[in-house]
Amino acid sequence: MTEDRAHYPPVDPVASGLKGHCPRCGQGKLFDGFIKLKPACSNCELDYGFADSGDGPVVFVILIVGFIVVGSALWMEVNVNPPLWLHFLLWIPLATVLTLVTMRMLKGVLINLQFRNNARSGEIDRG
Repeated sequence: MTEDRAHYPPVDPVASGLKGHCPRCGQGKLFDGFIKLKPACSNCELDYGFADSGDGPVVFVILIVGFIVVGSALWMEVNVNPPLWLHFLLWIPLATVLTLVTMRMLKGVLINLQFRNNARSGEIDRG
């Protein structure tokens, strides 16, 4: 049994990531600000140097928010046919808010899954 598992019980990576908590202890905060990572956990002192979510959360945010906003805008255009200024008034703020909220949650989930699965950069096995 590794030292981490002996001192810290397993944490659900999805629930912990959605809340923005540490992937090891599930208590400390993951973010310093809105989407900037802290250098380490304030509770268990886990170094977040391993965490690199890259462009993963962005891809999911584009797909999810794009589907919701574009689908809703098309539905509204076909059924209600509002003026163009009303589309701008509704969909730009909604897309901005959904993007920011979804980005934080998905970044937390992907970092928690990265820790849980011990993911790292691809390597060629030479042995």
